[in-house]
Amino acid sequence: MKILKYGSSTLTSAAKIKEVAKQVAAEKGNIVVLSSINGSREALQEVADYLYMKNVDGAMELMNNMELQYAKLVDDLFPESRKNAEMKKVVESYSSVIRETAKELFTKYEEKIIIAQGELLISELFVSYLNTLGVKAVHLNSLDFMKTDKNDEPDAKFIKESLSKLMEENKSADTFVTEGFICRNAYGEVENFGVGGSDYSATLIGVAAQAQEVILWSDTYGIYDSDPAIVQNARPVKSLTFDETAELSYFLGRVIHPMSILPAKLANMPIRLKNVMSPDSEGALVSSEMPNGQVKAIAAKDGITMIKIKSVRMLLAHGFLRRVFEVFEGHKTAIDMITTSEIGVSVTIDNDKYLEEIVNDLKTFGTVTVSKNMTIVCVVGDMRCGEGASNKVLDALKELPVQMISYGGSLQNISILVDGKDKKMALNQLNNKLF
Repeated sequence: MKILKYGSSTLTSAAKIKEVAKQVAAEKGNIVVLSSINGSREALQEVADYLYMKNVDGAMELMNNMELQYAKLVDDLFPESRKNAEMKKVVESYSSVIRETAKELFTKYEEKIIIAQGELLISELFVSYLNTLGVKAVHLNSLDFMKTDKNDEPDAKFIKESLSKLMEENKSADTFVTEGFICRNAYGEVENFGVGGSDYSATLIGVAAQAQEVILWSDTYGIYDSDPAIVQNARPVKSLTFDETAELSYFLGRVIHPMSILPAKLANMPIRLKNVMSPDSEGALVSSEMPNGQVKAIAAKDGITMIKIKSVRMLLAHGFLRRVFEVFEGHKTAIDMITTSEIGVSVTIDNDKYLEEIVNDLKTFGTVTVSKNMTIVCVVGDMRCGEGASNKVLDALKELPVQMISYGGSLQNISILVDGKDKKMALNQLNNKLF
């Protein structure tokens, strides 16, 4: 059994949905995990935004437009009149859930119910279309088996037991179809895993079902050894370890959700990244296998802010770093890179929402300077390989004013901070030197 997850970018039209269905129909016995139709989640979020503002008329106007779009989708997928009418009633039933929610006091709880309807609806339509192809497909509502505990962590035991029961009850099915992204919390309320959470759902389902592998289908190849928009001779990466992928996921959030890696790693369950436009390609394989030392990829993340704290009070002092970290924790801001000296510490953040408050708090410790519009460049692979990957990285960037270097926290990663304007040169010089 395999888990076949299809992202929103693969479900943009009736024609693409039909292509996905043909791929699914070609190999029976799998579990299909679907995101909502491209643009649906954003449209439903806008409906919710109107309801927060108590503009019910504006929300209903958006809903009317969405219903017309789904009616057109039904016409394209189900030309036969009886099936067409049946599926339009399905669309109406999900729309009615949203309309009824609009009559209540609107909170985050109602918002998540509304957002969930996009995933649930496409699953219903997809199962029905598979049935027209002669596939005995069954819809397993993810709200019946995907659950988090009181710590907002996946309830692995519940997921496994509930999913196994549902699959046993429908053991005559050729294919199972369910939703990514959505779940219930410990109190039974509708919840979700956030942007990109369908990847996370897919790996959790894969672990629970003891799948052979998880295949994440998208409209892109997957992972390149450099940014193809900047480096002309960038090449697709064929394989990565779980740890290498974890390092890269921060930079490649659109390719694979960072949270999806840990469940797969613990279960030693491979993840494969494939492009729906090239279904015969092997894609990129993420597994525990580690070939002889190689540098695999270079990635970059823009919009980074560097904060430096300099204080002679750091010298031979204990507890200084703890107090610095508590400032960031208090403002719910994650630190990406960190370097220290005897009298200074430099950190980077990619979320500057509370930057002013953070800087004001840090000024009680010493002199604080801030540099914005920076870029983290990350080199991922076996840093022990060949002639010394770290030496090659530093040699490649010897003509650039490097602001920070993070090395040693992981054997799979060297991170370098440069000014945003130097990003293109840094990526090209690293590519030329390492590949």
